[in-house]
Amino acid sequence: MTTPPRPLHADSLSRRDFVRLSAGTVAGAMIAASPALASSGLSRLTQPLKVGVIGCGGRGTGAAVQALRADSNCILHAMGDVFADRLASSLKAITEEMGDDAPGKVQVPAERQFTGFDNYHKVIESGVDVVLITGYPAFRPEHYRAAIAAGKHVFAEKPLAVDSPGIRLVLETAEKARQKNLASLVGFCWRFNTGMKGAFDRLHSGAIGDVVSAHTTYHTSTLSKRPRKPEWSDLEFQMRNWWHFNWISGDHIVEQAIHSVDRLAWAMNDKMPTKVTCLGGRAARSGPEHGDVFDHFAAIYEYDDGRRAFHTCRQIDGCPSDNTDYIHGSSGSAIINGWVPTYHFKDKSNAITWKGPGKPEDASAMYQNEHDDLFRSIREGKPINDVERGANSTLMAIMARMAAYTGQTVSWQQAMESKESLVPDKLEFGPFPTPEVAIPGKRKLI
Repeated sequence: MTTPPRPLHADSLSRRDFVRLSAGTVAGAMIAASPALASSGLSRLTQPLKVGVIGCGGRGTGAAVQALRADSNCILHAMGDVFADRLASSLKAITEEMGDDAPGKVQVPAERQFTGFDNYHKVIESGVDVVLITGYPAFRPEHYRAAIAAGKHVFAEKPLAVDSPGIRLVLETAEKARQKNLASLVGFCWRFNTGMKGAFDRLHSGAIGDVVSAHTTYHTSTLSKRPRKPEWSDLEFQMRNWWHFNWISGDHIVEQAIHSVDRLAWAMNDKMPTKVTCLGGRAARSGPEHGDVFDHFAAIYEYDDGRRAFHTCRQIDGCPSDNTDYIHGSSGSAIINGWVPTYHFKDKSNAITWKGPGKPEDASAMYQNEHDDLFRSIREGKPINDVERGANSTLMAIMARMAAYTGQTVSWQQAMESKESLVPDKLEFGPFPTPEVAIPGKRKLI
């Protein structure tokens, strides 16, 4: 006799629950899934696409609007978040942003608004075709596995994971998505920036010769913090300040500066390094809201052909900002900054040989571009799957954090095989101690 699964409460979820729900979603969700994408080419082109959002923060809100605008026959069908106030705020913002189109595009009644730790599997089982995974980074590997197991197309925000076990799960799931002919697109939005794509295409065509080295930066101010409210438990306090806690965000080199790490990978033609040494620490953070993350990193990546490439990031107030890629080649150099935008290629005498035609609006259009490409690929029956590339860039950031926290040089193989899992075995609102800040030389490499 099969033992039934124990009841699952919305305020508690263990890792075993995650795995059970991810596997158990398949049967029910496959029945509920729209036949639009598994039937004839004609129906694939004409059936409505129902979208579900998992994670209703700022990025989830933006991604939902972009998904609705990416396809004329696209409906927001379900939403999920751990916290009810975040879901309500997001739904209000999406409805306002869609304006006159909202009644036909935003169709999320109360019965398809899901909260609690198990919200993700309820969204997946609600009859959606496409899932937007925009919740906390720590949970994205399991959310992705559950969505693909249930036969859903996926947009997954970066980073794809916060630790190596998460990366391995993501890669395993991406292969299953390929086998099922399901789309999976990762939110490395700069890859969809028109001006930047032109600059990198030119770079890889040999405009500055062979790329010898690159240095990407993400120097910015400290992210906001939310003072603790009396009614918040330890866990809720950390989740409300999630970008300041390593277990849920991966630290800012993984959560924020990963865009620049990804562009470093792009500059090196997506060749992965063999090892990394990374300096880092905590010079300007204080107070409980700042959790256990560092405020600066400086990574040195080494490649099997002898090249070195560099990434630096900082979150400290009162310091100069920079978000530029400095790339050096055998016959010249390039300065790439998509925000300004600046796409300058120079020869060895430092004379400008080419200025890219990028426009400031490219930096906002890129978010829409990635969703346009995703939904077009679904409609055409040629699903995008760039997860392996996205996972590689994510691991580049994770291995740098591992190197900074431990003070050790970390190889690609060590990072890929690491057993260090940051996600707690059980999550429930209540006592949840703040992890200690890592001390290089004392923190062990696992």
